[in-house]
Amino acid sequence: MKMSLRQLFAPALLAVALTPLAFTAQAGHHEGQGMDREAMMERMEERRQEVYQRAELSGEQQAALNEAHAEHREAVLNLREEHQARVAEILSEQEQQALRDAMHEMHAEYRQEHGHGERGKRGHHDDSANEMDAEEAATE
Repeated sequence: MKMSLRQLFAPALLAVALTPLAFTAQAGHHEGQGMDREAMMERMEERRQEVYQRAELSGEQQAALNEAHAEHREAVLNLREEHQARVAEILSEQEQQALRDAMHEMHAEYRQEHGHGERGKRGHHDDSANEMDAEEAATE
């Protein structure tokens, strides 16, 4: 069966559209972000629908992809919870906070060195990304 370019690139386009959803899962636990999270989720859903339309996916394909994404997201969230529990077994709350602080500092320094300005100190998604980095660093 011969695939069109559109069919070949549909998974890549979908991945690009869905990648930020991983960050929204992390961002939801920060106070004061409820409305921002909802708005971001809406924008992501709109983007996903646009990707589906551009790729000319059928309704059946869209539903199957949405189901696969939901299952993946659930698995990632469960794995993240397991990882956080493991980190909590290894480090005290104070040590975890020290690790997060060190990661924030290093991230800010990196962003400043590479011309990304002050946003790196406490950007809108930096906290969740840095927590993930800190957790990964704790396991290495």
